Amino acid sequence: MQNTQIQQSSINERLLTQAQVAQITGMSSAWLEMARFKGTGIPYVKIGRSVRYRQQDIEKFISDHYVGTGI
Repeated sequence: MQNTQIQQSSINERLLTQAQVAQITGMSSAWLEMARFKGTGIPYVKIGRSVRYRQQDIEKFISDHYVGTGI
């Protein structure tokens, strides 16, 4: 049952282009391409020759790279 819910939420989610992700994150398209090549960037979906990003993956990537002030 939960697997079906995960699949359904993934299907309903809008996929973003590299240009949109660059604008959201403030990173360049070249950085996104290099990070994909190195395997260190935001997880992505490849459909044919098109690369798309899921909003939840972008949010998780940003959250994972958050550096707060130290205590």
